[in-house]
Amino acid sequence: MKVLRNENNRGYSPVFDQILDPENQVDGDYKESFFIGIEDFKDDPHGDTPFYGPNLWPDSDVLPGWQATMENYHQEALRVCKTIAKLLALALDLEADYFDKPEILGNPIAVMRLVHYEGVSDPSKGIFGCGAHSDFGMMTLLGTDSVMGLQICKDKEAKPRKWEYVPSIKGAYIVNLGDLLERWSNGIFKSTLHRVLGNGQERYSIPFFVEPSHDCLVECLPTCQSENKPPKYPAIKCSTYLTQRYQQSHVDLSIYKQI
Repeated sequence: MKVLRNENNRGYSPVFDQILDPENQVDGDYKESFFIGIEDFKDDPHGDTPFYGPNLWPDSDVLPGWQATMENYHQEALRVCKTIAKLLALALDLEADYFDKPEILGNPIAVMRLVHYEGVSDPSKGIFGCGAHSDFGMMTLLGTDSVMGLQICKDKEAKPRKWEYVPSIKGAYIVNLGDLLERWSNGIFKSTLHRVLGNGQERYSIPFFVEPSHDCLVECLPTCQSENKPPKYPAIKCSTYLTQRYQQSHVDLSIYKQI
């Protein structure tokens, strides 16, 4: 709690700090986590805006070498995501480096979250390790341990929803597509609806969320629209969309000042 998350979503997030499926959840997500983003610099023009800013780090005497390990992982995960972005661009009939522009992934919002789950979920009682949701940004690179728990629903519109487990493959990452990519691609790519069920075992995962620059205007790509297929979604600034989603899914920080 000495490094409790701040307004820029850096630091520790306690159990029940987030509720991703309020219609079906009783309390909130039965998980705790730790947010780490791209470090802010003094000359960074985004330093006073949401999703940018310095990280909160535990005392190095408590966890020697931990900060450097996390920073190195963050850099490598971002490199992998930028490579995947080239494949996504090609799939959408764009130039491979389309998403490398300064306003997109040249100056990204990239946040890794170290997540710890425990407890037993019971959907019939509204108890989940992580409630059903799709990720907010462009894509998520997900590293997990061998403990089962992640489920996806391939058809978001189906009633009732059909959930299936995603197996953990040693040495492989899971890639979830996010809401902003669905908006960009006019629904050609669908964001991944997923949730986590606890089975009594401790489970660890590291989702790495990649979003475009704070100021990026996300609107239907030219290759994804036509006279017969007009844009489904209005243009929206990345920071506006992310702020809305974070505020909807996290408890107010002021409650922790009362504890």
